[in-house]
This record gives sequence, structure tokens and C-alpha cells, in this order.
Amino acid sequence: MFRHTAYTVGMPFAASLLLPVLLALSPQEPVRVHEGGSRQQEAVRQAVRQGRLVPLQQVVADALRRYPGTLVEVELDDGKYEIEILGANGVVMELDYDAATGRLLKMEED
Repeated sequence: MFRHTAYTVGMPFAASLLLPVLLALSPQEPVRVHEGGSRQQEAVRQAVRQGRLVPLQQVVADALRRYPGTLVEVELDDGKYEIEILGANGVVMELDYDAATGRLLKMEED
């Protein structure tokens, strides 16, 4: 938890603030947020605007509905959104989605 004199921010909220940044990931190669990559960010934004990729928020919402918990990691790799969620039971679940259709491809313990 992050504390500030006026409020406390829980990890799920803090993780949700990273979602726009995570759109920086390229569909061809994983790009870590700390590597920058403004060209990759714009390419992904354009693909979402053109309907070639579903919005990340859509698949994250579906993943959290299927496996409630804390969002741990999101990657866009080789045309797949790979989402990791830490469940209340302490198990990390990986859910893979087709980035073009939003269809769940697989769900497995990580």
C-alpha cells in the first residue's frame, strides 16, 4: 500500500494507473515499460483506434472477472495479451487473449 497524509492507495488502484503505460507494448516484440518506446506506444494506440487490436482495458476487465485478484503484469507479445493476476489464494494465474479479437486463448497457473 502507498500512503499519503490525505489518503491511502491500494495496489489494485495503483496497478490500474499503469494500464495506459502498458499500451506501450508492441504486438511483435515485448517492450518493457522502462525502455520507453514512444513509437511502439503510438503504433499500438493506432492499432486500437483502427480496430486491429482490442483495447487493453477490455481484456483486463474480462480477466479480473474470470479470476478476481490483483493485476500483476500485462504484456503484448506476438499478437497476444498475456495477463497475470495474483488471486486471493496466493496463486498467480496467467490468462492469454488474442489481441485482435479479445478471445481468451488459455488460462493456467503461472
